[in-house]
Parts: sequence; structure tokens; C-alpha cells
Amino acid sequence: MPNTLPSQLVRDILQHIRVNALEAGTRLPERGLAEALRVSRSPVRAALQQMARQTLIERHPDGGFMVGERSHEQPVLPEETESPMESIYLQIAQDRLAGLLPDRITENELMRRYGVTRSQLSDILRRIVQEGWIERLPGHGWLFIEAMTSPDAYAQGYRFRLLIEPAGILEPGFTLDVPRLLQCREEQRVLTEGMVNVVSPAQIFDANTRLHETIAACSGNTFILDSLRRLNRIRRLMEYQKAVDREQALRRCKEHLVLIDLLLERRTVEAAEFMRQHLQSAAREKQLSAAG
Repeated sequence: MPNTLPSQLVRDILQHIRVNALEAGTRLPERGLAEALRVSRSPVRAALQQMARQTLIERHPDGGFMVGERSHEQPVLPEETESPMESIYLQIAQDRLAGLLPDRITENELMRRYGVTRSQLSDILRRIVQEGWIERLPGHGWLFIEAMTSPDAYAQGYRFRLLIEPAGILEPGFTLDVPRLLQCREEQRVLTEGMVNVVSPAQIFDANTRLHETIAACSGNTFILDSLRRLNRIRRLMEYQKAVDREQALRRCKEHLVLIDLLLERRTVEAAEFMRQHLQSAAREKQLSAAG
């Protein structure tokens, strides 16, 4: 499937349906989805039409679309081959990390540098905006947002996560969001059953950060969740720079399943300790891979 914006939004809309536990028959308004996904209505409309053709959703008798019986059946992490636009997206990320792109840049400069049309660039920029590492300047141009660019900063990020993520599980206001955790569990299960070997690095990163941020949200502590979200935004590019070790990724996904099950069984003290061990192990592996 081409990696156009509507094709990307199919996955996002399925995720929206499942995270919010929308039942079959629930209407899917274009405007509401566009606001939730931070895009215009036109690509949302195209994505909904594509989903209807694939019978992932159904047409509402009064017009528009609604959640269908199959909306909860398809894995959120479909097999994906790298498209030309995916390659350009990753090249922009790599050039930004390498210091080859300035903080401020215009669309014309990006079009000339990467040989893309304005329409193609628009799709790529919408994706980067959604991921939180670029923003439009008032009037003209774009501004890249800070990113981790050094191994030391990357290690500090993991040490910070060790401080806040296990503690978040032990917060007095910690309350399980069971539907969201179950959706995360399904994503991790799909990955462990073979998809981790075929999906893109971005999909692995998104599935894993979605789980960790869901758990942080359960803490009830806004500062923990906001801090983790900001950290994930600025470490995203550093993750893309690293070669994906599929065996390590599989091991992490299996650990995620154990962590989710501990939480669902209300074994919060064990879950907090498991989270600590999980992050420590991941940090060691990342440092070893960087050194190698």
C-alpha cells in the first residue's frame, strides 16, 4: 500500500476507534477525526472512503461513515513496504540529526533538496507535524523542534524515564485504562507473532511509545505524562538513526506483554519493578549497539 497521507490515516483511524472503544454503528464524523488527528478534512475523507472499500468501516444509512463489525478485527500494524515517500521522510530525519538542515527552512528549499512536489512534501510535513518535530512558522516557513543528537543526551533520557515511569505506576491516583491497555496488548501481540520483522522502525517506535504513554496516563499525574510525551518527541529522530535490531525489538515486545499482564492483574508493585528492569535492560542494549 503506498505510504500516502490517507493510507497512513487508515491506521490512525483504526487506532482511534480501538483506543476509544467505539462500538459498531458509532458515526465517524470527518471534522471530529480531522481535529483528533490534526489534519485537514480532505485526507480524512479519502481515508474513510478507502476504509469503506476495504470493509474496515461501513457507510451510515444517513450519510457518512460508521464503525463496522470488522473495525476491530484488522491488526493496527499492517505489513508495510518502504515507499519513495517513506525513504524521503527518513532522509529528512537523518539530515536533521546530522546537522545538514537548519532550524528554519522553507518548503521551496525542501522541495529542491529532496526532489518532491509540493503535494508530496505536504504529506510528509503533515506526518512530521503529527510526530511533533517540526512546526509551521507564522506567515512563512517551518521550524524544526529540538531533538536528541548525542549519545549522552540519549542516555540521560533513559535515566529520566527510570525515574518517572516506575514511579508513575505507584502513584496514589494510578487507575487502569483497561480498553487502552488491551489495545496496546493486541498491538504488541501482533508484533511478537511475526510483524516485528516486517513493519517499519516508525511503526515499532509508535507502538512502543503508545504503550508507555498509556501507562503514564494511568498514573493520573499530568506532569509524568507530559514529561514522557515531550521526551518521546525529541528522542524519535535518535531512534530512527539507529539500526533496528529485530531480535531486540522482539524481546522488548514480549516484555511489554508481561508488563501489561501484571498491570491487568493489579500487581502494581511487581509491574513497577518490572518496568524498572525493562528500562534498564533496554538502556544497556541501546548503549552497547551505539558503542558497536
